[in-house]
Amino acid sequence: MKLGSLKEGGRDGSLIVVSRDLTRAVRATGIAATLQQALDDWSNAAPRLNALSESLDAGDADGVFELDVAKLAAPLPRAYEFVDGSAYLPHVARVRRARGAEVPESFYTDPLMYQATSAGFLGPRDTVKVVSEDYGIDLEAEIVVITDDVPMAVTPEQAAGHIQLVGLINDVSLRNLIPGELAKGFGFLQSKPRSALSPVFVTPDELGDAWQDNKLHRPLLTHVNGEWFGAPEAGVDMQFDFAQLVAHAAKTRPLSAGTIVGSGTIANEDTSKGASCFAERRTVEALEHGAAKTPFMAFGDTVRIEMLDAEGRSIFGAIEQVIERQARPE
Repeated sequence: MKLGSLKEGGRDGSLIVVSRDLTRAVRATGIAATLQQALDDWSNAAPRLNALSESLDAGDADGVFELDVAKLAAPLPRAYEFVDGSAYLPHVARVRRARGAEVPESFYTDPLMYQATSAGFLGPRDTVKVVSEDYGIDLEAEIVVITDDVPMAVTPEQAAGHIQLVGLINDVSLRNLIPGELAKGFGFLQSKPRSALSPVFVTPDELGDAWQDNKLHRPLLTHVNGEWFGAPEAGVDMQFDFAQLVAHAAKTRPLSAGTIVGSGTIANEDTSKGASCFAERRTVEALEHGAAKTPFMAFGDTVRIEMLDAEGRSIFGAIEQVIERQARPE
């Protein structure tokens, strides 16, 4: 099934079930008012939501309406936790090599992960607002999974059973603020503003054969200003699968239902597949030509992030955003 949230009913939106072709929807508030509420009681809510989904696709559901993506909030407008990994080591290796650093051996056995911003997510058509272009505005096309309640110290095999939904994210980064923050030795803060989520999240079974070994095996397609930017294969070169990432996050603490776990920027060894962020493209340029040529994003630029199934149909709907200037408070 495919689930989304309308921009109504409060900060957490109103839960809807969306048709497989992303054209129609029905309110699911009789089952759960919000997606977070559904995740809090997933074992009871999921079968009822699935039945509603089947009714919607069969054409016999009541209260069906045409889906307007512009009226969608993020499926989870705010989450209790968002932890983001960096599971694609080609990206990590290239970035480090560009500054003359090697990849530590531990990176191949222990996932990189940080505590990300979860107090609010942008909807799939919301603008990305930044105070200054000097911050180095970048997109990051990633995949996320959403869990139910995950006990502390689960194994990856156990963690796989707690992955309930899959989606996309534009994990916005302000690259020129990152070096100064990391130099303090205490992680990201100002360099990681709010991110945007795909129009819908889907259950893993909705992905069919594309979901194997706790990885999503499809290209993640990004366009910037209408031009192809990259389509790296998400199931290739992923050092740690999502079950391993969830288990890593839960090593010393339980995860609350509705926790979002990110893959990190999708990247392949094969650079002909393009990039999922400007930092990646600029690093490849620096390694191949001695200097980066592509600037970071500017006000007025547009980004589109989408994943298609084997028949060319959108799985999650597209994240489509414009970069805009954020005025400072008076």
